[in-house]
Amino acid sequence: MQPDISRIILLTGEIEASILSQILCGYNPKLEISVASTRAALQEIAPPEPGTRLLSFCTPVIVPGAFLTQLPGPGYNFHPGPPERPGRYPSVFALYDDAKQFGVTIHEMLASVDSGPIVAAAWFDIPRKCDLQKLEETTRLHLVSQFHQLAPHLAVNADPLPRLPIAWRGRKTSKADCDALCAVTPDMDPVEAERRRRACGGHMLHRD
Repeated sequence: MQPDISRIILLTGEIEASILSQILCGYNPKLEISVASTRAALQEIAPPEPGTRLLSFCTPVIVPGAFLTQLPGPGYNFHPGPPERPGRYPSVFALYDDAKQFGVTIHEMLASVDSGPIVAAAWFDIPRKCDLQKLEETTRLHLVSQFHQLAPHLAVNADPLPRLPIAWRGRKTSKADCDALCAVTPDMDPVEAERRRRACGGHMLHRD
């Protein structure tokens, strides 16, 4: 019996694509993998045919709605943040808010970013004195763990993943929000400036 899924489009970075491809092909050795790391590269890929599935893993690339409608079934996004933190740079805002928990979310992709039905989610405690690099590393480990759990279905079964009764909530943050948060000026209160430095890490902006 042939698998229902014959081709997967992976929208992610090159390093992640290599790891995820190995996981998927472990369940479906005949699987064709197409990799794109940018929106332009995605649009150059041959149009989706029956048996094609799109998986977006920890990438800021927004998939055009027209592309999503060509897919024979839902595409899935592996979001590096919990359902209560949709949008860009959720880890930055979690640290700034001194959140005690963080997490990851896997959801169906819609034209509106981080709004599709949720099919998996997991939470974990944020260690004390955690910086941005450590939080993002931990988040990626949890995303890979979720990928491992879902891969047997994603690599073979064309049926959609079961939806969970979990809703998105909270403010959907943007790159502009992050840029504003990560700006430090000379006259800023030192406590506030340090709070922003801890949260923003390499995103830090210094303004005269």
